[in-house]
Amino acid sequence: MNQTRSTGAIDEVLQQFEGYRRELCAYAYRMLGSSFEAEDAVQEAFTRAWKSYDSFEGRASVRSWLYKITTNVCLDMLDGPQRRARPMDLNGPSSPSSPIPPPQPDYVWIEPIPNGLAFGADPAEHATAKDSLRLAFVAAVQHLPATQRAILIMREVLRFSANETADMLTMSPASVNSALQRARATMSKVQPDSGDGYDESDEKQRQLVDGFVRAFEAYDMDALTSLLKKDVALSMPPIELWVSGPGNIAEFMLGPGPSACNGSRLIPLEGANGLPAFGQYKPGQRPGVLEPWAVVILELDGDGIGGLNFFLDTERLFPLFGLAPELRV
Repeated sequence: MNQTRSTGAIDEVLQQFEGYRRELCAYAYRMLGSSFEAEDAVQEAFTRAWKSYDSFEGRASVRSWLYKITTNVCLDMLDGPQRRARPMDLNGPSSPSSPIPPPQPDYVWIEPIPNGLAFGADPAEHATAKDSLRLAFVAAVQHLPATQRAILIMREVLRFSANETADMLTMSPASVNSALQRARATMSKVQPDSGDGYDESDEKQRQLVDGFVRAFEAYDMDALTSLLKKDVALSMPPIELWVSGPGNIAEFMLGPGPSACNGSRLIPLEGANGLPAFGQYKPGQRPGVLEPWAVVILELDGDGIGGLNFFLDTERLFPLFGLAPELRV
């Protein structure tokens, strides 16, 4: 870096980088399946960009240049066989009376991302980005080889042209188009129907979410199951077990799950993965004090709830979502 660059010029460059942080973080999250790794990747990309800024020739936009650097960082981080998944990607549903297995390492699982890390202030941007941040989409993308993953996201989500994508990946446009066709074929096989998105202005969706909160906090299984779709799935990363169907979910919550559910409170979040989300606190050992239990994300499907996702790694996730370490009631 040219040491004679003025403080004002340095600030201008860094401010320019910061303007792209959220969209780059969302891109890296789709690539990596972890909001923590995505933040690390963007920070490393900014470091590399800062160090090489004097050699930036301006033949592409700063945005494209930052995407190219972020892509290289992500590809470096993906240099291994491990892919993140959801519990339902690894095995079939469990009996609601099954013993709860020990947790798996955090790198096994798709993790949630707060809306605030992924979306800017423009509501129109939210609408176009939400679908590709859903848990089901991010999990499906993990089935692709790393370069195909980048190409699919660049072309189909970010709408870069074949030429722009080829330049960022140092490939030919023909190779990009060929890889995109292979990626699409794989996605058509592994991507499930992810249900509906969440529109905060939709009164019916708001009522559905509010009904879930009331039923869950009241520990009313009849009211809760009336809101669930027949093929609803409940998962609890980092635990591998998952349960399918309203009846099985009610049995699970009344059996292995009561200590975590009965008496719980849900604190609304600004959203995660473009979906309604909550911080769940459960009764602990101290009277009047509720302890962290999960970040809860609801997947909506028409007039019902198709997915209940309880992310139990509160030590890492509660600070990420700005949740307090305890709740006094």
